[in-house]
Amino acid sequence: MKHLFAIFCLCGLLFVPILGVAQQVDVNAVDYPNGSQAGQIRFSLSQAVKQRQFILDKPLRLVIDLSNTRLSQPLKQPASNHPVFAKIRAGSKNATDLRVIVDLKTAAAIKDLSVAAESQNQQLLIHLANKAAVNTAVVNKQNKIPKNPSPQPSAAKRKLITVAIDAGHGGNDPGAKGNNGTQEKDVTFAIAKKLAAQINAQTGMKAVLIRNADYYVDLRNRMNIARAAKADLFVSIHADAFKDVAVRGASVYTLSRGGASDEAAHWLAEKENSADLLGGVSLNDKEDDVAHVLLDLSQNATHEASFQVANEVLKSFADVSALHKDHVQKAEFAVLKSPDIPSILVETAFISNPLEEENLINERYQSKMSDAIFKGIYNYFKYTAPADNRMAEL
Repeated sequence: MKHLFAIFCLCGLLFVPILGVAQQVDVNAVDYPNGSQAGQIRFSLSQAVKQRQFILDKPLRLVIDLSNTRLSQPLKQPASNHPVFAKIRAGSKNATDLRVIVDLKTAAAIKDLSVAAESQNQQLLIHLANKAAVNTAVVNKQNKIPKNPSPQPSAAKRKLITVAIDAGHGGNDPGAKGNNGTQEKDVTFAIAKKLAAQINAQTGMKAVLIRNADYYVDLRNRMNIARAAKADLFVSIHADAFKDVAVRGASVYTLSRGGASDEAAHWLAEKENSADLLGGVSLNDKEDDVAHVLLDLSQNATHEASFQVANEVLKSFADVSALHKDHVQKAEFAVLKSPDIPSILVETAFISNPLEEENLINERYQSKMSDAIFKGIYNYFKYTAPADNRMAEL
């Protein structure tokens, strides 16, 4: 249970059953009562709503799921000096529900929850407290706050955002070939190396190359290498091909729901071999329903993050390349199936198109492509980096 708590705070999982209605509920406002004096966040809702809250680790965040709910206006950000809350964001969990994610500056637990009617609105108040203090209160029936808060890690010791870069194909698998004999494995590796250099030069970030030379890596092992490196993002680089040589342009993919379901079935069937899943938490000693919940939460969060970073990368291609598709694509690529690491696949160009084949072997164009991918990754992490990462200071 000690390791389970690090990923999914079952003690903080609260369900408030309230009758739902067909009309969507509006989140009219979010504020932080008592300013920097308390870890409280308050939602002003147009009516009662079924909801749940829980805390996740790596990175620390409070997640609030609101059924049949939408935002009526942008969320108010917490003050920069707030001791508990760093940033807040929200997105659609499915066609109707809303998921709100609040990045936390310190380990916390849900201390209290209240729902009350006020004027024309329903007020949902969530109160967080220092996790160590809450645990002490539960075990020892005391309510003592630690005298000295944990010191902030020094800049040198702060966590780096780790990006795993997968150069598609390799070794005896050359991938697609252009009319002039250009091999996909060569151009993907060239772009991957340039991207890695840019990431390693960025404060608060580091790159890990899935392959460091011209050799083949099994598709599932590519995910395993990324997980062993504790990657925060997996980027697979490819160069597409098609029988119609006129087809051209870049595309960005994330995992389809069907692919996610297949992968969930794989992990649940192989629970005894899942010791490295979910940040080091094995599913082997978990009941089936708990394993399902843990995996579902991880996959949902991963899918949302994958889409966000893919969208940023796609937008960054505007000044570099024509787009084959102007929106994020979904597919069941094996390398995108990691349930705990946001993953995207970038088709940089069509190697089967004569002009794009020529571009792909041009170092200047390769640099432009790596610049665009880097820009998208940077723009994503600029707003989502955890508080203990140096990018959060930029």
